[in-house]
Order: sequence, then C-alpha cells, then structure tokens
Amino acid sequence: MKEYTIIIHPAEEGGYWAEVPALRGTGSQGETLEEAIAMTKDALEGVLESLRAHGERVPDKDSIIVRVEVAA
Repeated sequence: MKEYTIIIHPAEEGGYWAEVPALRGTGSQGETLEEAIAMTKDALEGVLESLRAHGERVPDKDSIIVRVEVAA
C-alpha cells in the first residue's frame, strides 16, 4: 500500500479537477469533490498497474505540500 498526494482544484465550469504531482499527467475530474477523488484514485491505480505491467519504475517519492500565509 502506498499513499499519493492528490491536489484538487475547482473547475471554472463547475465541479473539480484533480492531479497527482508524483505522476505527472495523472488525474481526473468530477462533479463533486468525492467523485473527483474517486475518479482520480481509479486513474492512479490504472497508471500504476500499467507501469508495473511494462516493467517501468513506480515512483516511490511523493510531493510535499506546504501551505503558507502571505499578506494580500
């Protein structure tokens, strides 16, 4: 079992889109936050399965997400 960071963004047209920084190009979208998370998890599992099937390296390092406050 491995954990990956998913970053979720509100979509301009409504709903959400998500990305997986450790696997550039991997992500998905959904009408709700829960759907975006579930769809991205499915996409992530598919990418990892494909990498393993083709003998490619599965990234073992994830992103570090830090929130900072700045004066606006």
